[in-house]
Amino acid sequence: MKKTELEFRDPVVERVVKKFVSRSDIGYKKYGVTLEEDMSNIFEWTNHLQEELMDAVLYLQKLRETMTEELQQALLNNIEVNEEETI
Repeated sequence: MKKTELEFRDPVVERVVKKFVSRSDIGYKKYGVTLEEDMSNIFEWTNHLQEELMDAVLYLQKLRETMTEELQQALLNNIEVNEEETI
């Protein structure tokens, strides 16, 4: 395993890099090879990518629905509070 010391000016970038390393560790434990060593063919790579992107769209849809529901509830709560104040 290669070790590299990095300095980050942006903590957001640092957190993302740490997540990449963690994700790589998880993949290695699951599959027993690094991405470099994986001998999947082009079709398998495009299939993996398609599946990951499909999952991303599902997560995005769920997030949008949840945010919409929470925003609607917050607006309703705000209306109820304002109505009580005017009564």
